[in-house]
Amino acid sequence: MTKTILVVGAGITGVSAAEWLRRDGWEVTLIDRIEPGSPEQTSFGNAGLLARGAIIPVSVPGLFAKAPAMLLDPNSPLYLRWSYLPKLLPWLVPFLGNGSVDKVTEIAAGLAALTDDSVDQHQAISAGTPAAGYIVTGDYVNLYPSKSDYDADPLSSALRKKHGFDPDHINRSEILARDPNIGPDYTFGVVYKDYGWLSSPGDYMAALFGHYQSQGGKFKRGEVVDITAGEAPTVTLNGGETITADKVVLAAGAWSSRLTKKLDLKVKLEAERGYHVSMFNPNFTAPNPYMITDAKFVLTPMAGFLRAAGVVEFGGLDASASKAPINLLRKQMKKVYPTLEFEYDDEWMGRRPTTPDSMPVLGESPNAPNVIHAYGGQHIGLTIGPRLGKMVAGIAAGRRTNEDITPYRVDRF
Repeated sequence: MTKTILVVGAGITGVSAAEWLRRDGWEVTLIDRIEPGSPEQTSFGNAGLLARGAIIPVSVPGLFAKAPAMLLDPNSPLYLRWSYLPKLLPWLVPFLGNGSVDKVTEIAAGLAALTDDSVDQHQAISAGTPAAGYIVTGDYVNLYPSKSDYDADPLSSALRKKHGFDPDHINRSEILARDPNIGPDYTFGVVYKDYGWLSSPGDYMAALFGHYQSQGGKFKRGEVVDITAGEAPTVTLNGGETITADKVVLAAGAWSSRLTKKLDLKVKLEAERGYHVSMFNPNFTAPNPYMITDAKFVLTPMAGFLRAAGVVEFGGLDASASKAPINLLRKQMKKVYPTLEFEYDDEWMGRRPTTPDSMPVLGESPNAPNVIHAYGGQHIGLTIGPRLGKMVAGIAAGRRTNEDITPYRVDRF
């Protein structure tokens, strides 16, 4: 008899989990109030980067001391809606506590185990589907105002090198040889090889989802408002409809926290809001993705547009988008590409699901049997989505693997 499974959340992790489970022989129903590939999804608006070297957590040494000045600096990529601070504190205190050298070193190892083969994982899930055509491979360049800015963060460099990411260094003349349009503010760069990115994240998501459906995967449009664990877990939709299955996967991104409360689980998850500006039909494009280190955003060449994506804002799930982060991205873009022109641009805000230790939540909880958790990808949700999806399929099947998922356990909070 075919076993049934419900996947709550149709972002990159949910779609990947649904597809790997379908390939494993499960009868899968994917549930979301938004169809994959829609602009309302967080998976739509990211930088498109398959960031295999993104192993440094969000909280790092020195952040606690720097944060107040950053919040008051209009040119800083960190924003806080002060009215939200009381609600943020239970998450913020352990988040800042994870910024020690020892914790960052430990967390980097946990992230490296998920990111290292990210390009391979995306290629594996998209092979033989229309989604494969959206994956681009090449270099990834971090731009710095000066070499001293790079040298100011030896811990990140050492940790990346420890985990196999040892970039080439380039000076101003070498930067211009690669890209003559880069503005004069950037005189030093590091080049990481064997990276990947998506030429259109929204279209990629829609293509993966379309393949899943074409092969018999089911999709239910609706908002899940409750989950009941047990031998036959049940989800309840907004209109009152209930659906029961052998297992449930909770992969609802930043919204997962609302459902973990229904399971009586204490999971610390925050909606870390990110922004993008996409500039369509530019007069030139970038030869590869860039991390603009002083402004903390990624600039990615995509199909017919350039996308600048980044910034951190804490303001909860429900608040409307702010104008200041978008204005900052536009301002910083003029430093990167002073001569850039384009026909029009598009602005967007999404909600990254972030835990205090910057690691995802993965696995079952003893308190809620047959509910598999898979969320919390912070800035690397797109990168690790297919990997998490494949791990979910292994957990659902009870397969033994060499992968240690202890760092991501549900009850670590």
